[in-house]
Parts: sequence; C-alpha cells; structure tokens
Amino acid sequence: MSRRRQQRRQPRRTDTNPLDDWVPKTQLGRRVKEGHVNSLEEILTNNYLIRESEIVDVLFPELNQEVVDVKLVQRQSDSGQQKSFRITVVVGNGEGVIGIGMGKATEFVPSIRAAETRAKLNITMYRRGCGSWECRCHDNHSVPFQVSGTSGSVNVTLKPAPKGTGLVSADVAKTVLRIAGVKDVWSITKGRSRSSSNFAKAVVDALKATYRMLPPHEWQRSGVVQE
Repeated sequence: MSRRRQQRRQPRRTDTNPLDDWVPKTQLGRRVKEGHVNSLEEILTNNYLIRESEIVDVLFPELNQEVVDVKLVQRQSDSGQQKSFRITVVVGNGEGVIGIGMGKATEFVPSIRAAETRAKLNITMYRRGCGSWECRCHDNHSVPFQVSGTSGSVNVTLKPAPKGTGLVSADVAKTVLRIAGVKDVWSITKGRSRSSSNFAKAVVDALKATYRMLPPHEWQRSGVVQE
C-alpha cells in the first residue's frame, strides 16, 4: 500500500475551537469577541440584548444544561396530524448565572438545541447567600432572603434554610435549584404545578428576584455604607 493511501485513511485532527470561526452579527457580539465586554453583569447593567448564543459560549465556556420538561405536541392540519417535541431546558454555571428556554421541532435533537439556544438568550443573574437566622454563616448555600416568582398559574416561594436541610421542594424545582448551585432551601408552591415548564420558569423568576433587593453584606461594596 502506498504512502498516499495511508495518509488518506488517517483521520484529520480537529483541535480548533468552533468559536474561532464565529462571525458576530451584532454590535454586542463584536465587542465580546474583541474583548471589550468580559462579563454578564456589564451586559445587564447597560441593558444590552443578547441576540447571539455564541456570546454566552464565550463568556461561560463551561455552562451546564439540564432538560426539565419533554412534551409531544400534536396538531391537525390539512395534510394530516403532525407531531413535534416541545422541550424546556435550563442552563447555568452554579455560581450566579441561570437561564431557561423552550424549543420546538419535529425531531428530538433539534428541539433540544433550539431550547438550549433560547435559554442562553434568556440568561440572567441571581444571588446566593445565607439568609437563615438559624444558620447565620457566610457561605453561599441558600438564598439571601425570601423571594417569590410566578409563571402562568404557578407561584413559587423560596425561603432560606440552614445548612444540611437540603432542597425541600418538588423534583422540577430541585433540578433548577441544583443547576443554580442552591443546596438548602424551603419552597412553597401554589397553582397548577403539574405544568413542569411553568413550574421551572417560576423558580427561575424567584431566583431573579434576589436582585430586586440589596442584602446588607453588600452595602459596603456597593457604596451604600462608607467605611
């Protein structure tokens, strides 16, 4: 066998990063790729809209994802009955960043990719802390104070719990809180919690509510209380 045939049969190595070939289509994408914007906090402070999922891939290369809900949707058309998958995905890094999105496609894998892309476009920040009077530690194992979130008819209330309590909530809420990095919390749920997508969105909305109030341990850093 000649050397040319041996070289053809050898697999080619692909060590290049796919983000290197990314051509941004928005001004924010170009600023992120050039290194002028390096944090999600700067994006949210300036009210920038994330319209490209690659922006999140650059800022958070090790982002985790979890499928929360999978449903088979059917609709009647002139050509007959058509089926599609509707999937809800949660993404987060466990350190203050979380996002949720829903994707729909006729096949399973494209619907997951669409949901993941939508979750990255809806990414936001939240706070962790220890707001339990029984614990009073300085670790980020729970929420800093009681927060509530709604989505549809579902209303979720998260209360800070001391260390060792665990996630006292339903399975859907446990999935979202686990990927968010929250280890101890009490939860109260009202409404039609059978809808897993609305349930997960309500939990994410409750986590977003942690930025509606400034906890006391951040007063000095934000300049509210001077030294």
